[in-house]
Amino acid sequence: MILTKEQQALLDGEKGETMARVMKTLVMYGEAFSAQKMVPVTSEYGHTVISFGIGVMDPVYDLYDRLLEDGAVSRQKLSADPRPLDKKVPSSFLQDLVFKIMYSKQDKYEEQLRQFGLMNEDAYTCACYLPEVRNVPRRGDILSWAESSAVVYANSVLGARCNRNSGIIELMGSIAGFVPEFGLLTDEGRKADWIVEIKTDKLPEAQLFGSAVGMKVLDQVPFIRGLDKWLGTEIDDRASAYLKDFGAATASNGSVGLFHVENLTPEAVDMGTSLIREGASVYVVDDAELERVKASYPVIWKKPDAKPKLCFMGCPHMTLQQLKDWTVRVEEGLAQAGNRKVRIPTVFTSAPDVIRAFEKTGYAARLEATGVVLSYICPLMYMNNPLSKKMPVITSSNKLRTYTSARFYTDEEILEKITKGVK
Repeated sequence: MILTKEQQALLDGEKGETMARVMKTLVMYGEAFSAQKMVPVTSEYGHTVISFGIGVMDPVYDLYDRLLEDGAVSRQKLSADPRPLDKKVPSSFLQDLVFKIMYSKQDKYEEQLRQFGLMNEDAYTCACYLPEVRNVPRRGDILSWAESSAVVYANSVLGARCNRNSGIIELMGSIAGFVPEFGLLTDEGRKADWIVEIKTDKLPEAQLFGSAVGMKVLDQVPFIRGLDKWLGTEIDDRASAYLKDFGAATASNGSVGLFHVENLTPEAVDMGTSLIREGASVYVVDDAELERVKASYPVIWKKPDAKPKLCFMGCPHMTLQQLKDWTVRVEEGLAQAGNRKVRIPTVFTSAPDVIRAFEKTGYAARLEATGVVLSYICPLMYMNNPLSKKMPVITSSNKLRTYTSARFYTDEEILEKITKGVK
């Protein structure tokens, strides 16, 4: 790998042994992917996927102590993935006891994040790119992020450039100020390997459509045709929320780090079909294909016909507009069912800054009146509790379904279950 004088000096120990090891780690990472050089990280803020102080990760916290002791702190302020706990979220005494043991290092780790340069005390969300959170990369920015749903959104919707890095590596990129150039940081790596043609009768469910695409293309880049028929050609609040959820499903059900939507996402608007590689494969998605994909999901509940005990919505975190829209949907569903409050304990999750903005609207009191709990946690961290895994939990998040025992239902199915109940 060809290094600049500044990069070589870091590697040679000009700023100490610890910084030299950080640089060596990044060089080895780049060499593993045949990178020829390092490029500067140009985004204003970084982001770390590790936000939980789980006891078994002591080696990570020891490493971070060493970095901090030797002054190897981030060159950027940063946000972090969601906190794992919130007392408002329903849980039993035994679950709380296990949570206390599981996340015994939470306070220590949050102090480490402050020292590394956390943006603020509320900068905990997987959707750091939401305008209320203010970690919004510009088009062309080079990032050092790892959170898969944030990486695919930044690449696809914002036109930034970031590989699917790992936790720790992402922080080292922010500390050094450089990342190896390969993959989605290059023009060639951003070309589409697949053409996805939508032939459904209506706008496909974002989480289900994203799942289908992710499982088909795996880690390659899809170019999607037909979505602009329903979303239009401007990335407004509705399109942004849809692409957020679609992208998260492609990234978790596959390993997608970038997608293009014809006539909508920035690079597709500017470059059109020139983004498609010669000989690209074609994947046709119709209503029957979506039903096939949904039917393929395994149900891993001990009792498949068990009555749901909890519902999570917001993985990734919900946007402000989604919170408003879902408030209305829940109200209308309850009115039609003749119920005052949700029939299944339900938790909507969003970024602390988004929640604060939502609480300034008239919708907040209305949502609370339905019995829905609004929280900032990561539902996945809740489900990692062995006792939570045994619970029959439902969700419309394909990311949560993939990583946990939660059972997937479409938005309409979720709405019916939480407002009418399950017999």
